[in-house]
Amino acid sequence: MLRSAWICSRCLFRAIERPSRRWQRSFRTTTRLSHLSENLLTRARAIASEHATLKKQLEKDYDVQTAKRAGELSRTADLLKELERLKDALRELDNLIRDPTTDNELRSLASDDVSDTNSALETTTQALTNSLVPRHPFEDLPCLIEIRPGAGGSEAALFAGDLLHMYQSYCVNSGLPYSLLKYEDADGVGDPNGSDRQLTEAIMEVNGTGAYGKLRCEAGVHRVQRVPATEAKGRVHTSAASVLVLPSFPDDHASGEDFNDPKSDFFIDLKEVRQEVMRARGAGGQHVNKTESAVRLTHIPTNTTVSIQDSRSQIANRDKAWRLLRSRIAQIRREAREDEMRDMKRSVVGVAKVGRGDKIRTYNFQQQRVTDHRSGFSIHSLEDAIEGGSSLEQVMDSVRKWMIDQEVAQLVAIESNNT
Repeated sequence: MLRSAWICSRCLFRAIERPSRRWQRSFRTTTRLSHLSENLLTRARAIASEHATLKKQLEKDYDVQTAKRAGELSRTADLLKELERLKDALRELDNLIRDPTTDNELRSLASDDVSDTNSALETTTQALTNSLVPRHPFEDLPCLIEIRPGAGGSEAALFAGDLLHMYQSYCVNSGLPYSLLKYEDADGVGDPNGSDRQLTEAIMEVNGTGAYGKLRCEAGVHRVQRVPATEAKGRVHTSAASVLVLPSFPDDHASGEDFNDPKSDFFIDLKEVRQEVMRARGAGGQHVNKTESAVRLTHIPTNTTVSIQDSRSQIANRDKAWRLLRSRIAQIRREAREDEMRDMKRSVVGVAKVGRGDKIRTYNFQQQRVTDHRSGFSIHSLEDAIEGGSSLEQVMDSVRKWMIDQEVAQLVAIESNNT
């Protein structure tokens, strides 16, 4: 029966007389992973203890809020239990392999299981550390993506248009509904359907639960290296475009967010906003010449200005402008809190802020290469990435993992300083 239990655990070693180098490498990896999360284990155990207490309370008296809290803690509690089970299994296997009385057949069967269990331990350790990272407060929200050309003149404007196409294609491929909230070309014309002229600003709204969580990794400066169509000598030029990702609330009723609550990130005091209406610029005939449909809102304390002229309706433009202004103000407030926390964690090495001023990614057309400078990930399938295909998803996934690693590093440092 003991022998069957060990065979079913599927873990052991090919070494007959003594642990092989493979086992030693695996066991060193296990020790390293356990040490990596050691400072977080206390937090995980506290969460598991709270989860057990809440479950006992629910057995006596069911409460919706208590049940919700227990549900939030269950994943961490389950992962901790699985982690401890796997570590116990590896310790028992190690003892069995090192025991000189263990028969050769059992030791041989155990060798295959060691690698599998060690791999499961690594996966579970990573999942546990990820579960301990606080969720971003805007994680499940829709989002707004703002795209503007940077240095590089007309080539930068063309590249900004390529980025817009990339994100539109990504949304189509990922099944995320989107709409073009604003499109302004070189003539200053706002056209919600786009334009053939060079892009100066575009704002697209991506709906669907979790859109912000999926796309917030795209915020920053994107750089392109290629030969422009207007370059007669075939020289490679470098241009850039900025991408800003904002949380979006379609309305306070749909989101559950109360815009009248001063504690809300989306709250704006009407007395602090200057509202202006004007005639739209660009082509449009008599409508542009005679109707004041364009709307500009300025949040005076932060000097944040939003102008919308895409629709012929002043009401529609005002609604879009307010949604955009609320999103920008919410992002400013969130970043201010993050900056404050970052200042408190100055001792943490390698903590990086990902914002619109950082060069985050390079698209090299000559080499058909996309490189993200945060995660260090490169892929040589640029055309697929520009079409919003699986290559772009791979790049984005590498950045999401990098962002989690940064947050875990902060947690580890904080726990180390507190011990």
